[in-house]
Amino acid sequence: MTHHLPGRPPVRHTPAVPVFADPVVPVRPRWITAVVLVNIGVNVAFFAPLQVLLALQAEHFDPAGKEAVLAWVTGWGAVVSLVANPLFGALSDRTTWRLGRRVPWVLIGTGLGALALLALSGAPGVAAMTALWCLVQLGCNGTLAAISAAVPDRVPVRQRGNVGGMISMGTVLGILGGSAIGAVAGRNFVLGYWLCMAALALGTVLYLLAGEDQQLSAGDRQPFSWLSFLAGFWISPRRYPDYGWAWLTRFLVNVGNHLVTLYLLYFLQDAVRFPNPSVGVLILTGIYALTTLATAVVGGLWSDRAARRKPFVIGSSAIIAVAALILAAFPTWPGALAGAFVLGIGYGAYLAVDFALLTQVLPSARSRGRDLGVINVANSLPQVLAPLIAFPLVVFLGGYVTLYVVAAVIGLLGAVFVVRIRGVR
Repeated sequence: MTHHLPGRPPVRHTPAVPVFADPVVPVRPRWITAVVLVNIGVNVAFFAPLQVLLALQAEHFDPAGKEAVLAWVTGWGAVVSLVANPLFGALSDRTTWRLGRRVPWVLIGTGLGALALLALSGAPGVAAMTALWCLVQLGCNGTLAAISAAVPDRVPVRQRGNVGGMISMGTVLGILGGSAIGAVAGRNFVLGYWLCMAALALGTVLYLLAGEDQQLSAGDRQPFSWLSFLAGFWISPRRYPDYGWAWLTRFLVNVGNHLVTLYLLYFLQDAVRFPNPSVGVLILTGIYALTTLATAVVGGLWSDRAARRKPFVIGSSAIIAVAALILAAFPTWPGALAGAFVLGIGYGAYLAVDFALLTQVLPSARSRGRDLGVINVANSLPQVLAPLIAFPLVVFLGGYVTLYVVAAVIGLLGAVFVVRIRGVR
């Protein structure tokens, strides 16, 4: 529409701002592949240290107090991720750089994470190890926040289960790659950190070269004030109840999952008495990965075609809890194999479909990065709480049996609360 006033040039008004519109054009396979590769690299950088390398480094510095050192380092790293994910997401929402809104933060986060991994390999003590792991978390969470926000930016709702399944496949391959690095490096955690750095850097190359990102104009960016910026990180569950319930369910399921995986190396070493725990972690992760890959892709496509999310999230959460109960009841190598198989079945469908559900309950298109970053706190906060819960359970309150029973109960609560979400079927 054009309005013309005498003596003034015509003023043209556009009816919509495309950068904030719901996407309707399906994304191309090349873009999906690039996002998957970023997730592989980030998850290698997360899980090789969390599963094996940090545990070996903690044992190197303090063999008698390795559990406490590991809990200390991973706990502080998770605290940093609590801040980094929503912060980087909010910054990317406001970025007007020529490269786009999300791509610059993928580049910055990857660079910081890679450099910190290199420095971590030469950490002289627990204090430096803690600080450098915090920097790894800062950088990698920046990359993760930006790449997660790109999905609701670009992917139509009808395609999000499928894309969520592919992204989950990248997550699982990253976890498997992390376990492979742990096994290849053996007790040489220095080599392990170098391999993590390479995986993180290489994983982002295609996404950075693709150059497919939305660009926000300065005129479309809301005025900045520190008060509104900081206040925006509180998203009222009363005003947005579906968002609140989705956050809580993801938080509970992730607490249960982190309780299962935190001491996996020590579980195989001290309870199962497996002769080579690092190789054991790789075997279990391989079984878990294969079943997760299958159910992530199938579950995501199925939920798209059924146009339903909640039944898949509820069922998969319950299956994850069953896996923890198997480990509690059978702390043996066959029991560990069965637990890994069942965990993969549940976690694959959960990762794919729950992510699609989350993108459908975001409060505003203008703040997708921030809002998904706050959702991702539900991934990071369990990393803080899981060591605080797991350490006394393992050391003082019954050992690994108690740990895995508690994990199952917490995960089942997550399945229960999914039914409270009203705006998604």
